[in-house]
Amino acid sequence: MMKKTAYLLTIASLAGFACLSVYARSLQTSKAATTDATTKKITGAAEALLATLSPEQRKAMSFEFTDAPQRVRWSNLPTGIFKRVGLRMGDLNEAQQKAVQVLLQSILSKQGFQKVTDIVNGDEYLRQNDPMSGRLNFGKAEFYLAFLGKPSATSPWMVQFGGHHLAINATVVGKDITLAPSLPAAQPATYTLGGKTIQPLGREMTKGFALIQALTPEQQKTAIRAPYFIDLVLGPGQDGKTIAPEGIAGSALTEPQKKLLLDLMGEWIGNLNDDDAAPKLAAAKANLDKTYFAWGGPTRTGSAAYYRVTAPTLVIEYAPQRMGGDGTGHTHCIYREPMNDYGAALTK
Repeated sequence: MMKKTAYLLTIASLAGFACLSVYARSLQTSKAATTDATTKKITGAAEALLATLSPEQRKAMSFEFTDAPQRVRWSNLPTGIFKRVGLRMGDLNEAQQKAVQVLLQSILSKQGFQKVTDIVNGDEYLRQNDPMSGRLNFGKAEFYLAFLGKPSATSPWMVQFGGHHLAINATVVGKDITLAPSLPAAQPATYTLGGKTIQPLGREMTKGFALIQALTPEQQKTAIRAPYFIDLVLGPGQDGKTIAPEGIAGSALTEPQKKLLLDLMGEWIGNLNDDDAAPKLAAAKANLDKTYFAWGGPTRTGSAAYYRVTAPTLVIEYAPQRMGGDGTGHTHCIYREPMNDYGAALTK
């Protein structure tokens, strides 16, 4: 049994740390000059997908934007343990599957789409190689797509895509888009496909270690909150909660260390398309001194270690999992935006 004394893990009110005005100001100063070309591209891709579907298929994947139960229907668990609804990828023909890919490519950056592809391919690898796959539903066929609201360049709507070890919740509100909350995960953490070694979350891991190793021994004493890793605190089912900032503050870092912290946050922010990621990265940079970095576990690269970034505009967790080994081969992560999960700040 792990000791529970080192991590505070305080579930706190958002008041006093990240308020709606902080997020709103970041939007006002960053996207005022952009056009809605990206949103139109996403909307066009969504409408093109709908045109390939039968009336029954459109009905199966269409929900009201205000459908609260569907909004939170996402998990890291496989189908069979967790019930998803919408369009099942295994039930689509080749043209329909291609249309789904085009939609995801319009929402995500090149790196973000590749990450999603690698996670899905990893789940297919798991289906073919894990002895549990006969009892649980793994693989490419078990990912689902749903729309909340009607695709629009002006009115709020949402795209959900996910399955085992993946949840993408993209809320589109006019020119603004958020991927919060999203859950990228990997099992196995490393696999081989077509003679290539794939690490879906490899950069998230190496950039975390780069930062903790760049800290001085005294700084590490502040950042390292426990000698062991823990599970996600703000994972599925934890909407509306946050963690009180702990670890080392950005204001206590040197300029090179701050660059590493910003680079780490940029790895997550950069999963979104470039147009919509830019203001989020600018907000992260502007709030760097108020950002906290916490660590749990050994600092040797490749070890099973947890880290968390808590900032006024985002929260990131990277959490190894004991199921299936020592934690190095199985990882869960979460990306959230305080006060803006599911576009809450955008739809006020």
